[in-house]
Amino acid sequence: EGIQLMKKGEQRRFWIPAKLAFGDTPPEGAPKGDLIFDFELIDFRAVPKPPPPPKDPNAPEDVAGPPEGTAKTESGISHREIKAGEGEAMPKLTDLVEFNFKGWDSNGSSIGSSTSMGGKPMKTVLEEAFLPGWKEAIQLMKKGETRRFWIPEELGFPGGNGPKGTLTFDIELISFKLAPAAPEVPSDVAAPPADALKTESGLAYKVLNKGTGEKKITEADRVMVHYAGWMTDGKMFDSSIPRDELFEVNMRGGVIPGWLEGLKLMVKGEKTRFWIPANLAYGETPRRPGGPAGLLVFDIEVVDVISPTPRPKIEAVTPPIEIPARKPSEKAEKAEEKPAEKEAPKGE
Repeated sequence: EGIQLMKKGEQRRFWIPAKLAFGDTPPEGAPKGDLIFDFELIDFRAVPKPPPPPKDPNAPEDVAGPPEGTAKTESGISHREIKAGEGEAMPKLTDLVEFNFKGWDSNGSSIGSSTSMGGKPMKTVLEEAFLPGWKEAIQLMKKGETRRFWIPEELGFPGGNGPKGTLTFDIELISFKLAPAAPEVPSDVAAPPADALKTESGLAYKVLNKGTGEKKITEADRVMVHYAGWMTDGKMFDSSIPRDELFEVNMRGGVIPGWLEGLKLMVKGEKTRFWIPANLAYGETPRRPGGPAGLLVFDIEVVDVISPTPRPKIEAVTPPIEIPARKPSEKAEKAEEKPAEKEAPKGE
């Protein structure tokens, strides 16, 4: 808002109230309250509008808007049944739902699908669904049902960070059930207890349940785990348990360094609590507002370890062929004989 008041080459001071900055209770590491900024506007120019993405040839004909007479909720979501579901029960916000989806903007361009985003159905607690419109829409469905929804922009991508205008989604509700309860906050979440072990890197840990495996996890393995993560104030920021879905870790990378180090201390069937310092996690400053930062606490349970299959030893099918030494021919043998010395004539 402030920069729109300025001209090229101008310097201006702004007093920005907390509500237009990071608020009075900002994420850790961000400044709070009213802030003062000095700006110098060096230059500005118009940014060419990018061309719209191509239209999806499989987009529905009614993607621009619902046909006349389509059912509509009070919030403005229009919907119609494509395939009937089973029974009468419908999911609640606290349920764990599994569903497939395809989405398009009002021009018919694809905005993603469960097939293109991981290749498998989406599984989430409904109240944690990414799009606000999904939370309401899926509560209108029955198991096995497919329904088309026209979701207004204000119920689409959070913060307006996505396609504008009405969004169209075909959603297939595969299943739903009461989500497993999230684990309780550990009593020692604020700091590692005195009996916790510690590595040279600063990673602290305590075995909660001993495992059944004998072999430690290595860099070559893939590991299936359940986990829960908290910040030191007791706020849980992520967990696989309410989703009732194991998380796969490739030990060559893809997770924070504290996980890779910690998992190598574990065996199959073991459950361990880790206190992971900021330098082995996400740093001291959150990457997104309210995101995890600083010292983090994780409970990790190793459900399975998938080790690479060793290459089979190739055995010879037939014994090696022995080639006997070549026997010299009779002619060659004679040629090899030394000629007899010629006796000198008598009298010489």
